[in-house]
Amino acid sequence: MKNITALILTFHTPENIILDCLNSIDKDIKVLIVENSETFVHKDKILSKFDNVEILCTGKNLGYGGGNNFGINTVKTDYILILNPDVVCGENFFANLSNVIEENKDFTIIGCQYLQDKIFMPAGFFDNKENEEFTKCFKNDEINDLAKVDWVTGCSMLLNLNKFDNKEIFDENFFLYFEEFDLCKSLKKKGGKVYSSKKLKIHHLGFKSSFEENSNHRKSINRLREWHWMWSSFYFYKKNFSYLYALRKILGKLFKSALKVIFYSLLLNQEEKEKYKYRFLGILNSILNRPSSFRDNI
Repeated sequence: MKNITALILTFHTPENIILDCLNSIDKDIKVLIVENSETFVHKDKILSKFDNVEILCTGKNLGYGGGNNFGINTVKTDYILILNPDVVCGENFFANLSNVIEENKDFTIIGCQYLQDKIFMPAGFFDNKENEEFTKCFKNDEINDLAKVDWVTGCSMLLNLNKFDNKEIFDENFFLYFEEFDLCKSLKKKGGKVYSSKKLKIHHLGFKSSFEENSNHRKSINRLREWHWMWSSFYFYKKNFSYLYALRKILGKLFKSALKVIFYSLLLNQEEKEKYKYRFLGILNSILNRPSSFRDNI
């Protein structure tokens, strides 16, 4: 337990969300909160309540990959448990975590699984046929306690730093989305071992990591998500397969988004129009090899 650091990347995360996350972490685990801005407003309260927590601020929003790299570069332990702040670790999570490490020391990444959600897959394969077979087995609870996979989701995953050449682990060209898929893809090419563990269960609230639900920033956050989901999709396929492959995968979505902007403009549906407008712009900028620079004052 002394050789594990839980790394939690926050960005104006609501107090109740981060407290729920911290309360689910074993008190013997070192915790590093990296706030992706200039100030962590809950600092005094959290430091007074948790002796095992350290807090660092990046100074600006570096995105998921940049923020996690910032934290990873300060960590002294061999293992890092990356947790989104809207994750709550299940009962016996950390007792199981120690056992999983002891039994499987040659791993590169071990991903966690969800306590209840069986709609969103926590792991899978890049090959469609292989992924379909795994998904079927997973939903029927027919996989091993530790299943070898191609990718795991980034909301909760254990990294073995002994298996990395340096601590710049994530590609910082991504700002939001696809960073963990890209990391897993690059590791698989190098012979890295990626697993999903049934013994490591978490509850993931989803989309609760930044700002309050009724925040004035909600529209900007939605724009950011739509733009970067599309930008990162194209960049992931371009980087890991080819530019032409990425075009084949994404070009239809570009045209669909453009048509939906026109359609919802005629219906005077501003919310849907804006959603597809930012999807269109994200794809277009990625196709034109422009960086993931859209921030919308966030």
